[in-house]
Amino acid sequence: MGRLLVATPVLDDPNFRRTVVLLLDHTDEGAMGIVVNRPLPVDVARVLPEWQPFVTTPGRLFQGGPVGLDGALGLVAVPGDEQDPLGVRRIIGALGLVDLDAPPQIVAGGVAGLRIFAGHSGWGAGQLEEEIDEGAWYVVDAESRDPFSDTPDGLWRTVLRRQRGELAFLSTYPDEPSAN
Repeated sequence: MGRLLVATPVLDDPNFRRTVVLLLDHTDEGAMGIVVNRPLPVDVARVLPEWQPFVTTPGRLFQGGPVGLDGALGLVAVPGDEQDPLGVRRIIGALGLVDLDAPPQIVAGGVAGLRIFAGHSGWGAGQLEEEIDEGAWYVVDAESRDPFSDTPDGLWRTVLRRQRGELAFLSTYPDEPSAN
């Protein structure tokens, strides 16, 4: 399926605090992903009205990261081993990126989930590895439902809870430890 970057409790950068990032690409030149648990208070209809009927609940635009906020990425799940629907390029297992300029009616019939993200997250060569070594991220396996969770606000805890050992325990880490 792919890998997730889960922000550790000590990562306090407001762009990534308590985020879950689906890693889309990782090479020697850098890495790219999208934050999958940050819905914005904006319906997709406000920016891409023709796609609104096809997006997965809660029907909101998601902030994919701090880079390129003026652009949009569409992430879809393609069921089974079917050929990619028109307008979709498979990237990881059943996940693909959708051409948002394609007619949604053509694309929607061949996909099982759709989320639209404003921007993405990016790291230069070696930057992500440094952040992982510094303890900013946990790297865990993604499950197919993660990018399309009905409760994206609780995804950080959900992903940690299903891990083994200490990571599962960290799912109970308080939002504000100093207030504990």
